[in-house]
Amino acid sequence: MSSQTRKIKVRDLEIGGGAPVSVQSMCATHTQDIDATVRQIRSLAAAGADLVRVAVDGEKDAEALAAIRKQTQARLVVDLQENYPLAEKIAPYVDKIRYNPGHLHHLEKHKSIKEKVARLAGVAARQGIALRIGVNCGSIAPDFLARYPDDSLKALVESAVWHCELLDGLGFTNYAVSLKDSDPRKVILCNKEFAKRRPDVPIHLGVTEAGLLPDGAVKTRIALEQLIPLGIGDTLRVSLTLPSAEKFQEVYWGRRILKDIEERRFISAPDFGKGLNLISCPSCSRVENEDFVKLAMQVKEMTAYAKDRKLTVAVMGCRVNGPGETDDADLGLWCGPSTVTLKRKAEKIGSFRYDEVLPALKRELDVLVLSR
Repeated sequence: MSSQTRKIKVRDLEIGGGAPVSVQSMCATHTQDIDATVRQIRSLAAAGADLVRVAVDGEKDAEALAAIRKQTQARLVVDLQENYPLAEKIAPYVDKIRYNPGHLHHLEKHKSIKEKVARLAGVAARQGIALRIGVNCGSIAPDFLARYPDDSLKALVESAVWHCELLDGLGFTNYAVSLKDSDPRKVILCNKEFAKRRPDVPIHLGVTEAGLLPDGAVKTRIALEQLIPLGIGDTLRVSLTLPSAEKFQEVYWGRRILKDIEERRFISAPDFGKGLNLISCPSCSRVENEDFVKLAMQVKEMTAYAKDRKLTVAVMGCRVNGPGETDDADLGLWCGPSTVTLKRKAEKIGSFRYDEVLPALKRELDVLVLSR
């Protein structure tokens, strides 16, 4: 079960090279709310999180990190998404930076992707911190989608491999890679393929937008039970849709799944490909309205009557993966600060208040159920 990837370091934590699989989580607080974020970091660390991730979406978040770092010794990972130019500002206060190859094109369009990655690698090298190449099914880089229009999994893997080669060419090797999808079967396939291509690179495992409990934990187990016994996976996150006060559940389930795999206790998992698939993104600081979690729970209850239909309903809480995931779903809810956009695949049906969107979703779902 031990991974034979190379060993990287996130401050004093070893990842890969036979080190124990580490468990991560992510704050659901707004990073600018320093007190709330520090409380949640401490709570997650106390629950056993080896790394705690926070999001930085602008200057105010970056400025808050300095104050946050003074109040916690937890190993911090920062998720920059499209805000990679903030790397220099936040690097002194964190232990690892996660960048998303699918969002590097948003800013400084006159610069090449290679230039942007070189900037990130330079910052990380000078500061002595690690990087994670975080490739996600909902935000694959446009260049790779164009190159492989009929095979999103190949686009996912090729994007990850290309970025590894970029970093290697820059002489930077203290990095890990994640390849995530909301479908556990696809997570298994793309991580197996990547491990064949780059058996030396440590892998961060997870099923993105796994959703609510208990299904979110089950979906994650399906992937991890097929990968970790093969030596694939060096660190992980169980990405669950949870109220902020219950974020510790991500750590609990991560630890429990690892223990069960170690003790050879595997589950007889349901086939999520045969019935209704409800996906919802993990609650994090980018969620624009805390009613998102409540809405996801209501959607789960309301859609139960369609559980035997092969349909996908997505409930997404922010702009990062919302567009991609809702475009791929039969029906999608993209939740904003005060309104929810209802979509049928990529088609926008309309915008609704949080308290009026469920009947509209029910009407659309009724039509799909009858048609199938």
